[in-house]
Amino acid sequence: MRNVLVFGGFGFLGYYLLKELLARNYNVIVADIKSNDEFKNVTTYINCDISKKDEVEAVFNDQSYDIVYNFAGFANLDFAIKEPLKTMQLNIIGNMHILEACIKTNVKKFVYASSAYAMSNKGSFYGISKLASEKIIEEYHEKYGLDFTILRYGSVYSERDYDNNYIYSVVKKAVLNNKINHNGDGNEIREYIHAGDAAKLSVDVIESELFNNIHVILTGTERMKRSELFDMINEILNNKIEIEYSYSKPQNHYKFTPYSFEPSLSRKLVANPHIDMGQGLLECIRSVHNNE
Repeated sequence: MRNVLVFGGFGFLGYYLLKELLARNYNVIVADIKSNDEFKNVTTYINCDISKKDEVEAVFNDQSYDIVYNFAGFANLDFAIKEPLKTMQLNIIGNMHILEACIKTNVKKFVYASSAYAMSNKGSFYGISKLASEKIIEEYHEKYGLDFTILRYGSVYSERDYDNNYIYSVVKKAVLNNKINHNGDGNEIREYIHAGDAAKLSVDVIESELFNNIHVILTGTERMKRSELFDMINEILNNKIEIEYSYSKPQNHYKFTPYSFEPSLSRKLVANPHIDMGQGLLECIRSVHNNE
């Protein structure tokens, strides 16, 4: 049984990653700034703010780890635009604190939760923080031999209410207000992937050496316009939803693709089988009804 440490294990993606790791019988230790009683009988929890070097070092003092995931830091693009300094402190310096501890304690592999915005000239401070962290991880591999896998997530959603769960927030407003307001023309294209599918792929990468020292992009299998997503939600809710578009040009989000020429290339990994989009939306709607 391998020891796996997950920074940010109680966040949006971290929650599903923990469930998948536990289902595959890994010994999981969570380092986060918040606790979650749902996992208290199956995981070890350590309170840790990754922006504080001493707290990160303390996580490594009494335990050795085979694999370390970093899912901590800011994952909300709009928040990162408002708080650029905090974003850099958490997403770059905090990540370096973890890397330093991994090197000192001979961790075998480091897995980093990056973003599709690391491949784009969009994404403002958030995308910059992710791309900078990727380059730093690559340099740690070159200088110190720390194996890594960088996971570039794109358009992840689920039935759980998190501030960076876009689809859930749209569904919630549709259910409660019978309205969807979209800042754009609706032609923006995304490849949505359920967080449960993303988590399975995120564990697959530590079970094969094929994913050592590469970048992997994790998105869904179907390209969908935002307008098609809204129409699907509307139809599921019996066509009672008013959909409004502002037709403004998106400033920091990509419209058709996250790819730009400059960054390193990625290998795309998709879930097969996967959670169908319609079923995923039904789960979101049920969750909103159950929580209100």
